[in-house]
Amino acid sequence: MTCNKNVGISASSLHTQLLKNVFLPMISGLNEWNSSEINIDERKKMQGENFTIWSIFFLEGFSQYPRLEVVLFIFSLVMYLTTLLGNSTLILITILDSRLKTPMYLFLGNLSFMDICYTSASIPTLLVNLLSSQKTIIFSGCAVQMYLSLAMGSTECVLLAVMAYDRYVAICNPLRYFIIMNRRVCAQMAMVSWMMGCLTALLETSFALQIPLCGNLIDHFTCEILAVLKLACASSLLMDMIMLVVSILLLPIPMLLICISYIFILSTIPRISSVEGRNKAFSTCGAHLTVVILYYGAALSMYLKPSSSNSQKIDKIISLLYGVLTPMLNPIIYSLRNKEVKDAMKKLLGKIPLHQTHGCL
Repeated sequence: MTCNKNVGISASSLHTQLLKNVFLPMISGLNEWNSSEINIDERKKMQGENFTIWSIFFLEGFSQYPRLEVVLFIFSLVMYLTTLLGNSTLILITILDSRLKTPMYLFLGNLSFMDICYTSASIPTLLVNLLSSQKTIIFSGCAVQMYLSLAMGSTECVLLAVMAYDRYVAICNPLRYFIIMNRRVCAQMAMVSWMMGCLTALLETSFALQIPLCGNLIDHFTCEILAVLKLACASSLLMDMIMLVVSILLLPIPMLLICISYIFILSTIPRISSVEGRNKAFSTCGAHLTVVILYYGAALSMYLKPSSSNSQKIDKIISLLYGVLTPMLNPIIYSLRNKEVKDAMKKLLGKIPLHQTHGCL
């Protein structure tokens, strides 16, 4: 049995409907207050009442290091284009190649789509600001950027745990793999990943936008939620609790599920009789585990570390690696030791004669 290749599309459609019907109307309502015509006296009065409205934000980014900005622009541009090319190619071959119509590649296609969306939410703004003297972003743009980054990052956290379970079933219960991971189960798992990511991001962004801010200079290169919350006039216990609950829900819990899955996987692999079977298991699990370490390592260092006065500079570097390098490496990691993916790429590039590819169409 095979999984429905349209699950990623339908899940993204749900995400689009959430953004269109729930989130954007909320932003529009808030933007009615964000008039650029507010005069200085009115602004001072609102600040005195601990309620400040900003129609535009300034992104400090790496402006303290002007010479570094050119290097970062070239680095980010190359990484971004490589991310788009690599992940788009991976999505394309999972659709075109009949051998890749399995749950693992269905989830991998969803992962590649998330990586494209995640980088596209922040990197184009970063590239523009690196070459611009006025590093600004409007309120609604900041809100959408915050939401998309949180939604894609949160969804990926859940999806990586789902992929670990898929590997557990494939290796520990190979004879029942296509019965357990049938089309309906695959669709439900992908849908739950998208829903959890989108809804938690909507919750966090909605509450973050309602907190009064005492400044509009964000010490970051994107509207990252932690950087924006540092502008709050006063700490919000409710927002802190929401961030804590969501962080625990999307970081330690999926990591625990991944660890449990790999405990069973590692205990089963030595018992696989064929050398080819063991090598294939190590190849697919090694690629997934590498992505998990890169992704969760960066996420944990950002969201579960103790705050300090000098942490923001480190956060910027981690965010850049987290937002550019990891999505770029994902298709490389999954194709480096994966014979099926490499063969599919060769066919896509036309390195194998056309008469050998008719079974994949």
